[in-house]
Amino acid sequence: MQVTTVEIIYPSSDGQPMAESTIQYELIVKIKAGCESLFKDDPNVFVAADLLWYPVEGRIDIFQAPDTMVIFGRPKGDRPSYIQYREDNIGPQVVFEIRSHNDSNTKMNKKLSFYQRHGVEEYYLYDPERNELQGWQRIEGNLEVIEPMEGWISPRLGVRFELGEDGLEIYRPDGEKFISYAELEAERALDRQRLQQEAQRAEQADQRAEQANQIAQRLAAKLRELNIDPDSI
Repeated sequence: MQVTTVEIIYPSSDGQPMAESTIQYELIVKIKAGCESLFKDDPNVFVAADLLWYPVEGRIDIFQAPDTMVIFGRPKGDRPSYIQYREDNIGPQVVFEIRSHNDSNTKMNKKLSFYQRHGVEEYYLYDPERNELQGWQRIEGNLEVIEPMEGWISPRLGVRFELGEDGLEIYRPDGEKFISYAELEAERALDRQRLQQEAQRAEQADQRAEQANQIAQRLAAKLRELNIDPDSI
């Protein structure tokens, strides 16, 4: 009797869009980029956005695609999906979801149950329409509601959460804020403008110094014409 093993194919797409609005998309990108920046020097922290996560070996019907997930203890690198049993059975410790206007309470409750069942340590849910932030932290095996969320510091990430007039703000341990690509470009433009202004001021100072030197040389020449040693004055 010959025993054959059929390889299980884990799909890399669930057919759903990454985001259902520009606001949702920009927030996902900002949070992913911010988390990647936090751990850019640590080769064993993997950050992904909208990547299918399969927590149970052989079960392609059990999956979730968090808007952003952070996994400590796994190397950086490209993956078509995150298949947990192939990753030393290490699942995401931190998960972010950005709620869209089409997300029902039933759908969000199912996500919470999924993250509860499969070992997520910290789960953060932000609703941009209502500017509401919810969080859960695993305590004694259960995801418990974090209250209050305003000013909360993530034990795993070290980031601080604030709700401003413009929405969710996340601050790094060094006090720098997570920013979008557009905000980054605006900051770079300001930096370039400051450098240009400093270069112009330096050039003007050099010109003034050169003019003063030329005047001093003319005065010294005039004194010598009068048989006066300028060095003796």
